Amino acid sequence: MTADRATVDDAVLALLLEVAGTPKPGNVDRRRDLADLRFEAFLGGAVGAREGLELAVDEAAPVGDAFERAVAGMADRAGTNTQFGCLLLLVPLIRATVAGGDASPPGDLGPDAVDRATRDTDVADAVAFYRAFERVDVAVGDPPAGAADLDVRRGSDAAPALRERGLTLRDVLALSADPDDPDRVPDRNAREWVEGFPRTFRAAEWIRSDEGPLTDRAARAFLGLLAAEPDTLVAAARDSRTAREASARAAALLDGADGVGPDPAAGVDAIDADAVHGADLDAAEGLATAFVDEGINPGTTADLTCAALYVALRRGAEVAP
Repeated sequence: MTADRATVDDAVLALLLEVAGTPKPGNVDRRRDLADLRFEAFLGGAVGAREGLELAVDEAAPVGDAFERAVAGMADRAGTNTQFGCLLLLVPLIRATVAGGDASPPGDLGPDAVDRATRDTDVADAVAFYRAFERVDVAVGDPPAGAADLDVRRGSDAAPALRERGLTLRDVLALSADPDDPDRVPDRNAREWVEGFPRTFRAAEWIRSDEGPLTDRAARAFLGLLAAEPDTLVAAARDSRTAREASARAAALLDGADGVGPDPAAGVDAIDADAVHGADLDAAEGLATAFVDEGINPGTTADLTCAALYVALRRGAEVAP
């Protein structure tokens, strides 16, 4: 198998392992569908995204084009939006894998390489990112004050504003990563892009150092990520308070001894690997049912889990025989 093919295979496998992990409270997994979204749609989305992921391996191809093609393939095969956020994280990770960075040779995936991949984006990448929103419905919050012309829901109609302002894809995501309202939950995927993917690499180590099937490791990592920080999609679809309460409920599952988990406001660095590895998946089944009943869908946490799975696979995690 060629290195490029192995890279894409790991990305597709990460998409499949993420949705197969269970329980992931509030999300589709192999044991539960949502009313308007089925497990099999995610399998189709992973297969459909492959062409775009293959394009991401080509260093001559723009990152934005690779992302847009991956989203288009996902939407065509799944018939809906299944993994938009996952692909937004996977594409720069793939590019970083093949390109390396100033201190990272090709194939050595680390924060330096990913930071370089995101910094190398340009205005054309931003335009392609906006076009991708025309392919599927994506739940997003309102744009920052003074940036109505940059609302991603405008799709390609925002291209003139992007070009006039000279905004790269990383610049655009930086707008969502640092909201002007202190009560607003930041876009966690956008923060990965501008901070060097700290959540992804932290959760990848949780997965790599854990034991048991990768699907169970993914489920535990999902709980750790949700406990660490409130989910962007929950905040956008519901409100910030609901998102923060959901994180507190997940945190309680990381310490079965006394029911008190880490402080969800402290960030991912405050979550101990042992607490994640000891997460109570049986108790999480109850939370999964409750979240579905309450319409709480931590989709951004699932995106981060997928990205972490990809990094863990690149760093040696294997599917059990």
